[in-house]
Amino acid sequence: MQPTNKSNTLKILLGLVVIYVVWGSTYLAIRVAVETIPPFFMASSRFLVGGVLVAGTLWLFQGFHLTKRQWFDNAIVGGFMILGGNGLVSWAETSIPSGIATLIVSMNPLFFVLGEWAVAVYRKDSQSRSHPNWLTFVGLGLGTAGLLILIGPAFLSVSEEPLEPLPVIALVMACLCWTIGSLYSRYSKNAADPFTGSAAQMLCGGLWLLLVSVLLGEVQNFSPGMVSFESIYAWLYLVVAGSLIAFPIFVWLMKNGSPTIVSTYAYVNPVVAVILGWWIMNETIDARIFSASAAIVAGVALISYSKHSLKASVAPESPVEPEAPVEPEV
Repeated sequence: MQPTNKSNTLKILLGLVVIYVVWGSTYLAIRVAVETIPPFFMASSRFLVGGVLVAGTLWLFQGFHLTKRQWFDNAIVGGFMILGGNGLVSWAETSIPSGIATLIVSMNPLFFVLGEWAVAVYRKDSQSRSHPNWLTFVGLGLGTAGLLILIGPAFLSVSEEPLEPLPVIALVMACLCWTIGSLYSRYSKNAADPFTGSAAQMLCGGLWLLLVSVLLGEVQNFSPGMVSFESIYAWLYLVVAGSLIAFPIFVWLMKNGSPTIVSTYAYVNPVVAVILGWWIMNETIDARIFSASAAIVAGVALISYSKHSLKASVAPESPVEPEAPVEPEV
């Protein structure tokens, strides 16, 4: 049993690295993509293509089967996570800079902490590790402070032109939707295996997004000739890195690790974005960025320690369903 735990812990660590790096770059990619592609249509096409490719690959190698209940559950999860989460972020980034969007979305870890706490209270599980302690809140505070240091000057520089309230509200709602969908997926009964579930969620979420896009008139007014090469490249990156690679790994992590630890990507993603800007765009890294990074890393470390380490969090608080493999390959 011990080797299994070590193997699973290594998979969780590798999965977190992928989420940190890939999702740290997707905010910029979304911002570039929606410059010339309608936001809900862009997100819909991205997830429908990703869902078809993942489902097709699974069908070729192991079959692709879900019960009616599993389709129903994944349609709900896709509605919350992909339509409510990613769709609202894509729409908000048509009028809000990606740095500001990252700052607002950094509320995700707090939503996850409160969400896990609410689940534990609902299930009357007084012994659950989901109850946050003072170290968890200190870690959340440090991470938030680091983000404010990192993005604060940019936020102040655009404060002369007040942000539109609806996109800001949409980003907060995106955080809430993403948390609800993630926790519903984690605690749903008779769940499909994580990769089959992620394909179903992308397909269902993509259809939800397409429906909204049609209702808003995006599809009817869309002209492929207006799409820039930059938006096409950004869309391809979102499909391959964001949908085909990172999203299935995220679904697996939510089934096999602590949601609070997984949600630390919201703290690390801005740091990754800064590093990529320095590496690719020759942007300057100064003392302020080093200070912010130190605060963010310290916050992540405290949250992880407060959850009694990754090894203690390998088994989810709810039992894993018999048909769901405990250790799928990442």
